[in-house]
Amino acid sequence: MCGINGLIKREGKSKEEVSRLLSQMNQVIIHRGPDQDGFLIEEAEEFTMGMAMRRLSIIDLSTGKQPIFSDDGSKAIVFNGEIYNYQKLKKRLLDKGVKFHTTSDTEVILQLYVIFGTASFAMLDGMFAFSIYDAELKKIFIARDFFGEKPLYYYNDRKCFYWSSELKSIIKVLDKKPEISPEGLNLFFQLTYIPAPYTIYKEIHKLEANHYIELDLTSAYFEIKEIKQGFAKDVDPDIRFEEAKKITHDKVRESVVSRSVSDVPIGTFLSGGVDSSIVSLSLAHSSATPIDTFSIGFEKKSFDESDKSRTVAKIIGSRHHEFIVNEEDLKMNVDDILLNFDEPFADSSSLPTYLVALKTRQKVKVALTGDGGDEIFGGYNKYYVGELNRKYTSLIPQGVHCGIKKIVSPLLATKDDNRGKRFKARKLINAINYNHQFYYNIISLGFNEDELKEILKKEKIHPETLSYFKNQVENDGSLTSFRSIDKIISLEGDMLVKVDRTSMLTSLESRAPFLNKELWNFTNQLPENYLLKGWNKKYILKESFKQYFPDNFLEKSKKGFGVPVGDWLRSYLSKELLSFVDHEFLKSQNIFEPAPVMKMVQKHVEGKEDNTFRVWTFFCFQKWYKSTYLKS
Repeated sequence: MCGINGLIKREGKSKEEVSRLLSQMNQVIIHRGPDQDGFLIEEAEEFTMGMAMRRLSIIDLSTGKQPIFSDDGSKAIVFNGEIYNYQKLKKRLLDKGVKFHTTSDTEVILQLYVIFGTASFAMLDGMFAFSIYDAELKKIFIARDFFGEKPLYYYNDRKCFYWSSELKSIIKVLDKKPEISPEGLNLFFQLTYIPAPYTIYKEIHKLEANHYIELDLTSAYFEIKEIKQGFAKDVDPDIRFEEAKKITHDKVRESVVSRSVSDVPIGTFLSGGVDSSIVSLSLAHSSATPIDTFSIGFEKKSFDESDKSRTVAKIIGSRHHEFIVNEEDLKMNVDDILLNFDEPFADSSSLPTYLVALKTRQKVKVALTGDGGDEIFGGYNKYYVGELNRKYTSLIPQGVHCGIKKIVSPLLATKDDNRGKRFKARKLINAINYNHQFYYNIISLGFNEDELKEILKKEKIHPETLSYFKNQVENDGSLTSFRSIDKIISLEGDMLVKVDRTSMLTSLESRAPFLNKELWNFTNQLPENYLLKGWNKKYILKESFKQYFPDNFLEKSKKGFGVPVGDWLRSYLSKELLSFVDHEFLKSQNIFEPAPVMKMVQKHVEGKEDNTFRVWTFFCFQKWYKSTYLKS
């Protein structure tokens, strides 16, 4: 696990200058790889190219130093991530007569490229962002994994091309801060995060998951290409549930085993929910000795669910480590966590996610998580929406619904940060849609498009901010289309960003066994009622593993990492929040319409109306803006 950086300079391109810039880029992501660093600099008539990395040593501790070179020295790689099938791929290469000089997965990627070219990228099962320099072709290839577990940012202005694992590395070496992107701005306030290919900056982009950049060093021309996976349609459409259940059980177990390869201590995050419980159980069953499990509990009982994790730990016989935290523990780290994302990010569960990573890192270097289980197996409450929307819109004419919404929505408004039945009912009423866009309404956790038009200056509004993503997935109201939308938007833009940045901030590697290409391909071919059966979410996954747990244990609801940020914005964060709606400050920004923003914040602070999601989104943006553009 590492962080990678790279640059190509076409002006001011001395080796000394490139070395200086790479060192600066590497230094600001030292948390991603505190164990080692490495550099490669190549000078040519038209350009000077450099690649660098910071390494967190997990596999091949002694000989895995990067960059790694091909036998003839014409190709080199820097790599961030883990390849879980590298031993199988290595055997295939050994059978072809390839000789290896390390036991690392990094060298396997490079040797695959030497023989198969860019077609080799589809062979990799893992999480990765890497860059390969091919001196013979005078090209750079920069690739990102299937789900987007590992981040990759890039910047291009024809004079130079930068790429990095984190935004902060690129920002560090630019002459000035880039302008705010209208698309990124609108996406953030609508979704509360910014999915690829956008960032908050006009000139910087994220490489999309399952894509690679092919860059010609002589011409500076580059293309972004999709990695062609060539998934087989190998599931019988008439497959019986019992057979599908057995395959599910075996594939999950195999994935956990493949993701447990490590030369350093490994454990699991164990929240007591379905996904983390199954991952922990599977790891325990494959281990000859008791595994380490880690959970976080809260002093505030309404948030605490540590009893569930203790139950699972007892069942699997793990060495269980439980950390009880209070609101003060969360408050202490707010600034460091939020600003480490380098762009606005308003998922408040990042705060406890960081704390559990911090505590876990004190014992192990690698932790398996349950992330991705909801997307792979259909586990979110929002997946009910398709059927509910169909039934509702078939019974209630659109004109009648508008009247109902106008009357009912205000009545369901709450005054405190309590996301109970009234909150969920209001969210559902406001999401109902008659033109197949209801799912995008559901995943928009911040401001809807009408609300954006009220709070943003007219020139800052970018209509149809989600149109790029709508063109990627045909939304026919099916569970499969909802899961595919989540894969490219909320999984890549929110969940995986949160886990990567918070865990890497503590130098902990997190691995997600459910994020497996084979599992994704398999569940996409199953009848949808195997995943979501009536009101029973993740049906086939729970049925596959229920024999290992007490009766109905996997049916228990789980709250998730709730954080009372709505209350904080009325109390200890209120002074900072109110400074962000100072009229002169808003005027100097020229982003917001002062009156509606001030009204929204004031109503929340005074307890007249609960605007937690919207005010927290605004707060996170303003904190980022102040740190980025006003920091002395």
